[in-house]
Amino acid sequence: MTKLLCLGLGYSAQAVCRVLQAEGWHITGTSRSADGVAGIVRESWQGLIYDGRAPSPELRAVLQSTSHLLVSAGPDAGGDPLLRHHAQDIAAAADLRTVVYLSTVGVYGDHQGSWVDEMTPCHPRSERAIARIGAETAWRDVTLASGKQLAVLRLAGIYGPGRNALENLLAGEARRLVKPGQVFNRIHVDDIAAACIAALRSGARLAELPGGVVNVTDDEPAPPQDVVAYAATLLGLPLPPEIAFEQAELSPMARSFYGDNKRVSNRCLRQTLGVALKHPTYREGLASLLAGMRSGTQ
Repeated sequence: MTKLLCLGLGYSAQAVCRVLQAEGWHITGTSRSADGVAGIVRESWQGLIYDGRAPSPELRAVLQSTSHLLVSAGPDAGGDPLLRHHAQDIAAAADLRTVVYLSTVGVYGDHQGSWVDEMTPCHPRSERAIARIGAETAWRDVTLASGKQLAVLRLAGIYGPGRNALENLLAGEARRLVKPGQVFNRIHVDDIAAACIAALRSGARLAELPGGVVNVTDDEPAPPQDVVAYAATLLGLPLPPEIAFEQAELSPMARSFYGDNKRVSNRCLRQTLGVALKHPTYREGLASLLAGMRSGTQ
């Protein structure tokens, strides 16, 4: 039986697991809390508590029979939470063939709206992005030394059911912030799942990826206010007024996202990993989400 272990079974990883469970994969996921594990068990998956503070005998035992590993949990101040205590267990896991690590396009830093790809040097500016680069490197070192395949998927901004401009508009929370020239990259959670599954199945083909890295983003980087405007049009609602970025009240973290401006290429995702996007732009993604909302399936 094909066995997948997900470290940090959150929003994106759940989308992956639902597809693979239907194909007969055995799923084990971790959470930092008992409530999180209860949610994993409700999906008919095996759940383990793991917060990275100490080694887990239960997790060590699962690793011994794991064939595929999906790492969705981000690094903390001490680095990657799984490698901190279980790097040797991962290296020694005889059945483990492929590791997929979910990172972020934030590692590229700011490129003033220019295009970047997997060969672009990373210049992370935030502490979060710097920590991601460190975790990517640590995973690359462990997998290279133990002969396992690694894919580092750098994700754009994630949207999908329950997390999108349609929901924000209906909740009265959407704003059209305007910063001239600013674009963001985004990806529907269904396409994240497709990318993860393709990477988990690719095996030796991952060696064709420079550094094992793939950008996971859609075809069209776009200004955030355009996405809100399109969502409002779909819903038949008036457009929220434009707010100049300089005048907007934002948390420090939200404001930091506007400090990076780049267009991220997905050529490697399409051509090397072979993923055909279900939602190539935010237009198809939002239209699909609205159809799901109206039919009660999302």
